[in-house]
Amino acid sequence: MCGIAGLVRLDNKEVSAAIVKRMTDAIAHRGPDGEGQWVDRNVGLGHRRLSIIDLSSSGAQPMVSVDHRYLLSYNGELYNFRELRKELEALGYWFRSQTDTEVVLNALSEWGVKALDRFNGMFALAFWDRKERKLLLARDRYGIKPLYTCSQGGFFAFGSEQKAIQALPDFSARLNKEALLEYFTFQNIFTDRTLLQDIQLLPAGHYGVLDLNAPSPRFSTTQYWDYRFREPAHRADPEEYREELDRLFRQAVNRQLMTDVELGSYLSGGMDSGSITAVAAQTFPYLKTFTCGFDLSSASGIELGFDERTKAEAMSYHFKTEHYEMVLKAGDMERALPNLAWHLEEPRVGQSYPNFYAAKLASKFVKVVLSGAGGDELFGGYPWRYYRAVVNDNFESYIDKYYLYWQRLIPNSAIKDVFAPIWGDVSHIRTRDIFRDVFQHHDTTLSSPEDYINHSLYFEAKTFLHGLLVVEDKLSMAHGLESRVPFLDNDLVEFAMRCPVDLKLNNLSEVVRINENESGNKTGKFFEKTRDGKQILRDVMKRHIPEDVTQAEKQGFSAPDASWFKGESIDFVRRKLMGRTSPIYEYFDRTSVEALVNQHLNGTQNRRLLIWSLLNFNSFLEQTTC
Repeated sequence: MCGIAGLVRLDNKEVSAAIVKRMTDAIAHRGPDGEGQWVDRNVGLGHRRLSIIDLSSSGAQPMVSVDHRYLLSYNGELYNFRELRKELEALGYWFRSQTDTEVVLNALSEWGVKALDRFNGMFALAFWDRKERKLLLARDRYGIKPLYTCSQGGFFAFGSEQKAIQALPDFSARLNKEALLEYFTFQNIFTDRTLLQDIQLLPAGHYGVLDLNAPSPRFSTTQYWDYRFREPAHRADPEEYREELDRLFRQAVNRQLMTDVELGSYLSGGMDSGSITAVAAQTFPYLKTFTCGFDLSSASGIELGFDERTKAEAMSYHFKTEHYEMVLKAGDMERALPNLAWHLEEPRVGQSYPNFYAAKLASKFVKVVLSGAGGDELFGGYPWRYYRAVVNDNFESYIDKYYLYWQRLIPNSAIKDVFAPIWGDVSHIRTRDIFRDVFQHHDTTLSSPEDYINHSLYFEAKTFLHGLLVVEDKLSMAHGLESRVPFLDNDLVEFAMRCPVDLKLNNLSEVVRINENESGNKTGKFFEKTRDGKQILRDVMKRHIPEDVTQAEKQGFSAPDASWFKGESIDFVRRKLMGRTSPIYEYFDRTSVEALVNQHLNGTQNRRLLIWSLLNFNSFLEQTTC
C-alpha cells in the first residue's frame, strides 16, 4: 500500500524532479517507508512506499521493466499475484523481487489493459510506456483505492490524494459548486466530481489513457468492469448456494492474509468483522483485534445500543484474540475534526471520525488490518431501504421512490433557500438526473420485485459502498495503515451478484403482497432496521461465530451524535455553524441553515447527518483557499 503521483506537461516543458518530490511529500503519510521520483523530459512519476510484501529495496518504485521501456507507480495489493507470476514466468519473464508490484508491471507489459481483468485485489496505478509515449492510469473494480486526475492550463496531473495535485505551484483552487449541491443532497458525490474544480476522481472499474503522440493529447477513460446483480438463469438448490458461499468466503479471507508485516482485524461485535476474525484467527493465533466504543452516558433512544464493546469482547474471548479497544466521547469528535478533514480532503458519505480513531488505534500495533466493508451491500444488509421501491409501475416510478429516500441532508423543498447565495450557478443541476444516471450501464429491463431489489443493490454498491471505501482509504492511510476488504474478493463478489434475492431477504414476499389501498401503516415494520437481510450470510456464518451474533439486528458503526450535538457538543456546533466568521455562508443562506440546525438542537428533527456534514464542510473551507 502506498501513494502515487505524477505530472505531464502538455506544453512540452520539462518536468522538474523537485516538483514531483513536492507532490509525493504532500502524501508522505501514505508511504513512510520510502520514496522515489522518476523524470524524463515532460513526464514525471512519483511514489511513497508503505512496505507490506518484500520489504527489501527490490520493491522500490517507480519500478522500471527489465528492457527499460515501461515504468510503474502502483498503490495496492494483488492477492493472486503468485498465480499470475507463474503464468508470466512460463512466458519467459524473470523477476528480481518477491513483490506484487513487479507482477503488475510485467502483466501490463505482456497483456496491456486486458491484464486489469486478471487482477484480484485493490489498486490504483500509473503505467508509462516510454516507446509509445502513453500514460495508463487505472483503478480497481470496486474503487477501494482512489485516484484523482486534473487537467488545468498546460499540465495533466494525478495522485492518490488531491493533496498531491494541490501541491503544484500552477494549480488554481476553486470550489466546484455543482459538486457541493450534489453532496448536500445525497451526503455523497455520485459523479466523478470533487469539491475542487478541475479535479476528478477516476471512476471505479475504469482506466484512462493519455497519448502524448496524439495531435492534441487528451485523457480519455474506459470502463473495463461493472457490477451486474441479476437473478440466476438456472437456480441451484439453496444448500448448494450456502456451501459455495462458505467456501468462497473462507477462500477470500485466506487470500488476503498474505503479508510480511503484522496483520490484525477490526472486530466491531457484528457479523461481518466477526466472521472475518474467526477465519483469520485459524491462521494467526492470538490475532490482534480492534474496536471503538462510545460513552453513552448522555445518549438516548436507539443510540443506547451503539456501543458494541461487550459483543466484541465476547468474540475476542471466543477466538482467543489479543484485543484492544478505545472509548470515544463527545469531545473526541471536536478534537479530531481539523486533522480528519485534512486527511479526508472533502466531505464524503457517513460520519467518519469513529473510523479515524479505529485506524489510529490499529496502527499502533499492526500495518495491515482486515475490514468487514462490503458485506451489507453485496448480500442485502439494508432491507428497509430496498423495500421502499420494490413494487413499481416502471423504472421512472422506481427512481422517484428511491431518489426521495436518498435525499439524506437537505430536502428538495429547502435546496433553493439554502443555496440562495450561489443558486444562479447551480440552478441548472437536476439531482434526480444525477441519481438516475447511476443506472445508465445497468440493465433497465425490470419485470419483477427481484429485479428492482437487484437494481437497489447495484445502486448502493456503486455509490454508498464506493463512498465508504474512499473514506476508509483516506482514514487508514492517514496512519500508515493498510486496510483490506475480504468481502470484495472477485470470486465472492461474482457469487453475490448471481445469488437469488430471496436467499438474501426473508420478507420480500410479504412486502410485495401489501395492498396500498388498505388503511393503516402496512409498511412501517419493513422500513425499520430488522433481522431481515443477509439471510444466506447469516445461515453460513453460524458455522464460524455464535448464533446470537448472526441473528442480531443490523447495527452500523455510528457514534451517538444525535445526542451529543444537542448535549455536550452543542456549544461547539453553535460556535462553528452559527459564528459570525463561519465560511460556509459564502455559499449558504444563514437563516435557512440555522433554521435546520436549530430543529435538531431543539429536538424537533434529527439532523445529525446534516450537522456533521456542515461541520466537515466548514473545516474544509478553513483549510482550503478557494
